[in-house]
Amino acid sequence: MNCSSSATQTIEFKRASPHPEQALWSEAAVAELFALPFNDLLFQAQTVHRQNFDANRVQLSTLLSVKTGGCSEDCGYCSQSARHDTGLETEKLMDADEVIAKAAIAKENGSSRFCMGAAWRGPKNKDLAEVKKMIAGVKALGLETCATFGMLKDGQAEQLRDAGLDYYNHNLDTSEAKYGEIVTTHSYADRLDTLGKARKAGLNVCSGGIVGLGETRLDRAGLVAQLANLDPQPDSVPINNLVQIDGTPLDGSAPVDWTEFVRTIAVARITMPKAYVRLSAGRQQMPEAMQALCFLAGANSIFYGDKLLTTGNPDVEGDRALFRKLNLQPL
Repeated sequence: MNCSSSATQTIEFKRASPHPEQALWSEAAVAELFALPFNDLLFQAQTVHRQNFDANRVQLSTLLSVKTGGCSEDCGYCSQSARHDTGLETEKLMDADEVIAKAAIAKENGSSRFCMGAAWRGPKNKDLAEVKKMIAGVKALGLETCATFGMLKDGQAEQLRDAGLDYYNHNLDTSEAKYGEIVTTHSYADRLDTLGKARKAGLNVCSGGIVGLGETRLDRAGLVAQLANLDPQPDSVPINNLVQIDGTPLDGSAPVDWTEFVRTIAVARITMPKAYVRLSAGRQQMPEAMQALCFLAGANSIFYGDKLLTTGNPDVEGDRALFRKLNLQPL
């Protein structure tokens, strides 16, 4: 590890890896990145970003809740858990035709990826027929397809792949050390197991976490290190800023300072240089200047549209206006 003493500090960390192009990151090394002077960290992140992507293009994804509420799990941040009294109305699994129609609108508005989310512990086999119709129909529109359906059983990832699924999302949420304070109904190992099933089936992996769960900076470093050491690394890394929801255990949590969120984006970019780093939930509460700094720090994907599962998101026209101000173009 080398820490430059010049005007701009740079941390490099390399170790033997099954993939020569992939560095392995210790939690301590990631924590050192977080501790860099803010300007140095952003400079390093932007440098890495430009080495791997067009710095002025951003991938647009739309997320739709295809089955809302009534989830058996106890994730402390989630409005859709049946264990939390949030006032959310439970909705059954949508018909495939309705999902495909909404995907067509998303494509017209500029999205290139359509993500389908369902509030399940994991998909039941009886639901897979309709889910596979959704995936096939969205794929036929020429969109990339993504799904987040909870934990996968053996063989389900292959069925989703054969229907035309491109990406499977399953977030780690936080560090392994913090995780048990946030979720108790399934383990960190369960989440890693589902990511392994998706990757084994040949699906692209989308996995990230949430900032603002009451975690420490070391927890954030632990999350990023865990993601960066997945073999291979995730193809997409959503970084969410907690949207506090009445009735959830994490409502009232102390918010994370905006600079710490930007640092998390930058550290994710440096440690996972080829991943799409997605500025995800919580963007509606972010000032334009904060979003601009996130793009400078290496974010190159956003959720685009007026809703993220059950929480708000900046509207399409607002995002278009921001893109014009920043001279950004969609991929």
